[in-house]
Amino acid sequence: MFETKAKLSTVDPVWRRVCEEADEAIRSEPLLGGLIHSGLLHHSSLERALAYRFSLKLASGEMSEQILREIADEAYASAPEIGAAARSDLMAVYERDPACHRFLQPILFFKGFQAVQAYRIGHWLWQTGRKDLAYFVQMRVSEVFGVDIHPAARVGKGIMIDHAHSIVIGETAVVGDNVSMLHSVTLGGTGKEDGDRHPKIEDGVLIGAGAKVLGNITVGHCSRIAAGSVVLEDVPPNTTVAGVPSRVVGKAGCAQPALTMDQILKAE
Repeated sequence: MFETKAKLSTVDPVWRRVCEEADEAIRSEPLLGGLIHSGLLHHSSLERALAYRFSLKLASGEMSEQILREIADEAYASAPEIGAAARSDLMAVYERDPACHRFLQPILFFKGFQAVQAYRIGHWLWQTGRKDLAYFVQMRVSEVFGVDIHPAARVGKGIMIDHAHSIVIGETAVVGDNVSMLHSVTLGGTGKEDGDRHPKIEDGVLIGAGAKVLGNITVGHCSRIAAGSVVLEDVPPNTTVAGVPSRVVGKAGCAQPALTMDQILKAE
């Protein structure tokens, strides 16, 4: 019953594939039937499923699941670009993460993907003037997923955050499209300065695990930041930086480092 409702109610090829994978997952592991039906097959669209996931994961004694579901449904209905970005993020994870073999995995199991989708709702709340509620979403995302993204930060589409533990993205940070980052990345300030104080990450950048990018600096498009680096100055496009503090150590090594996820530093 649920799977028929989900499949017949959409022409979205991404959602159709999710539903097909969900059917197969239940056949392979019947014990997950309840989770998969309630989380995926019971819903008529990806947006509905994501709204359910948002409410289920972020609900607490302070905010009910029903209220959060209404907020998420309103966000997806009012801003179709949130759902479009979710599809781009889903494809990014599937294409770049070698541990991801099915579309349903990020939706059900990968906290990086789920945290980014929750941030997007918080950002919508911020943009519509509901800032206290946006702060609540930020707090719960941090508590539940270990990912702290200020709701005022601007994050593009096609984002992949692998492992997603201890991610921090500050209030005036900007992240472009098709950016990949690993765990323990910080896009932060350098002190208590006010105003525009956080990094600007251009399209196609790869940020390695544990990297800290600090201050109102620009990381040029299709660049790589090596794991553990501390970046305090602008990074030119199509380059690789490494070290503490970081310095340019060579070219990016490929046209799209965020897509290839190649983190090996090669001698020039």
